[in-house]
Amino acid sequence: MATNTIAPPTGTDPGAVEPASLERFSYDDAIVRLFVFATVGWGLVAFLVGLYAALELAAPAFNLGIPQLSFGRLRPLHTNAAIFAFAGNAIFAAIYYSTQRLCKARMWSDGLGRFHFWGWQLIILSAALTLPFGITQSREYAELEWPIDIAIAVVWVAFGLNFMMTMIHRRERHLYVALWFYIATIVTVAVLHIFNNLVVPAGLFKSYTIYAGVQDAFMQWWYGHNAVAFFLTTPFLGLMYYFLPKAAERPVFSYRLSIVHFWSLVFIYIWAGPHHLHYTALPAWASTLGMLFSLMLWMPSWGGMINGLLTLRGAWHKVTSDPVLKFFVVGVTFYGMSTFEGPVMSIKSVNALTHYTNWTIGHVHAGALGWNGFMTFGMIYWLMPRLFQAPLYSKRLAEMHFWLATVGIAVYVLAMYAAALTEGGMWRAFDTNGQLKYGDFLETVVKVVPMYWLRAGGGLMFIAGALLMAYNMLRTWAARPARYEEPVYEAPPLTRDFVDPPTPPSRLKAHVTGFAHWLDQWQQAAWHRRWEHLPVRFTVYTLIAVSVASLFEIIPTFVIQSNVPTIASVKPYTPLELVGRDIYIAEGCYNCHSQMIRPILAETKRFGEFSKPGEFVYDRPFQWGSRRIGPDLARVGGTRGPDWHVEHFVNPGEYREGSLMPPYPWLLTTEADLDSLPRKLQVMRDFGVPYSDDELTRGIDLASAQAAEIAAQIEELTGRTGLEKSQVVALIAYLDRLGTDLNAPAEPEAGDPPAVAAAEGD
Repeated sequence: MATNTIAPPTGTDPGAVEPASLERFSYDDAIVRLFVFATVGWGLVAFLVGLYAALELAAPAFNLGIPQLSFGRLRPLHTNAAIFAFAGNAIFAAIYYSTQRLCKARMWSDGLGRFHFWGWQLIILSAALTLPFGITQSREYAELEWPIDIAIAVVWVAFGLNFMMTMIHRRERHLYVALWFYIATIVTVAVLHIFNNLVVPAGLFKSYTIYAGVQDAFMQWWYGHNAVAFFLTTPFLGLMYYFLPKAAERPVFSYRLSIVHFWSLVFIYIWAGPHHLHYTALPAWASTLGMLFSLMLWMPSWGGMINGLLTLRGAWHKVTSDPVLKFFVVGVTFYGMSTFEGPVMSIKSVNALTHYTNWTIGHVHAGALGWNGFMTFGMIYWLMPRLFQAPLYSKRLAEMHFWLATVGIAVYVLAMYAAALTEGGMWRAFDTNGQLKYGDFLETVVKVVPMYWLRAGGGLMFIAGALLMAYNMLRTWAARPARYEEPVYEAPPLTRDFVDPPTPPSRLKAHVTGFAHWLDQWQQAAWHRRWEHLPVRFTVYTLIAVSVASLFEIIPTFVIQSNVPTIASVKPYTPLELVGRDIYIAEGCYNCHSQMIRPILAETKRFGEFSKPGEFVYDRPFQWGSRRIGPDLARVGGTRGPDWHVEHFVNPGEYREGSLMPPYPWLLTTEADLDSLPRKLQVMRDFGVPYSDDELTRGIDLASAQAAEIAAQIEELTGRTGLEKSQVVALIAYLDRLGTDLNAPAEPEAGDPPAVAAAEGD
């Protein structure tokens, strides 16, 4: 085995190091190889599920009438696989590889590393085994139920402990910039995960969040936006700061710009979440504050992009011939584009047009596939020869992957932008009489189907490139030596008698000289150098920056509960309606339908009176949605008869030609779970929902009685019998309740054909 002597850490005298004081160590690259294989494997799964979901939107026949393959259930599986399986494993591969080299130390515990790896894979597998079966919290990027959330917390703590102890036992005093971003990721993701997933279990696979309505919406997007920030941004910036200079063989462009980039990003990003809730029932001050900080976020984000691209100064000739640098350049460019687009989308007037449209889908995929995907691909290609100790099998295949991925993501994103502008324009269009020009929501749905096909085509190209990478990696791995060489390094331990850099002069010194010296120290960032020598203190400062920003929004928002104007007519859901709401959540209906009418003329004319904060006091979790593939359902109650709902669930395409809604025939044959009602009702009453003792003790009987009434109406109108215990009856009960507390519409005439409600869409 080779032995390499590493230079002593900064601040020691090289001539003073005695050979006996050198420590011998090697790096654990086996754990990195495991995470790289997992990244590629789960990435292909995530991409293929995404492609299938895209095809389901373009042609509903792809749903096949199978519950586990319906779009509403597959969509959260796709997002979780892309974020936590593909990007997550890539993050861990990057951190385990770079941290050891930056700290000149093996990871503190090989055992914790293996526990982290296998624990994370089991978490991903559990997501794949629960989400398609309707076991979900229905909260964006936090759909997994409470037992899995606990497992995530345990595995994350193990990972964080291993990382922090490695830094504490490092042999390099200076904490390089990549480590700052890793610290921010580990600390902030833990805070976000814990506070967003505070729930009370109502069974092994069912829970209810402690937040309701407006509070839940705020907490969800505080988490949702910052999960993007601290799981899909900060760790990939750490990846950029380590692997891009390595590939370019150039130092980072600016150390001081790195400092500004890091601290401003950590402090500002955490404020921006409420901009997802413009014009909703959330108080305007919260969303406006989110917008202002989103706009400020533009500057540090572009500072990071500039720092990355200018690191390539003098190395641009290599970009034309090195596929690794090509991936990095496009990845950083997508980061710049996404961090420009995000602040623009946060502006209220822009958000009014783009929200609920496919623009959000294009924006998210530009970040997830363009920024995260390309940075991951570049890192893996750079790592392959080093991890497998064999030459890259084919540089040509890597080049083909680059062009397939680049053209594929460009087609994907542009198709979504075209669909979004079509949707936004048609939804808001009025004729000369002041009426909606496209009053039927379905007109817009049909119009964007060609864009859905283009999206699927772009996704197919992206997947083809990923398959080439997988093949390239397998062939490179096949050429590995019979036994990997594990070089042994030598370096002196980190001494504790290190003298800090000079501090700013005292007041006793001459004012002019003192100020000049202080200014020089500030410009040289000596103050930050001292922080970088103290990993625990650096972590505490990062936690303070994140916590202060969060508390300024969270504390006032928690007071909202007492400030929400009560609406006397808003009553708790009946036991059967509560069961129906859980079915609505399990089927993923929130992925296509919103329940939030904004105070925008086009929306109130189309869907009814705008939504009020007091309407949602019993909603756990909230169901405002983030996308309208189908019409808003906030006022759907009482607009259709139960016969319409039944036939519409069986075959939507027969009722509305061009509808993209999948069929739900299993709702008629699957029994609703009434046995769990006592526990659910008790949890709700513990939250303060005014259920009576009679409702708690007779919940099942009350639900059965209401179900019998609805089933009798269906039998009378359609001739369908035996639906008293079915899920469809419970779901109809819930849908027929929506919006009726605030404005009770006229009862629909029994047996009216679906055409009566044609103007309302699907």
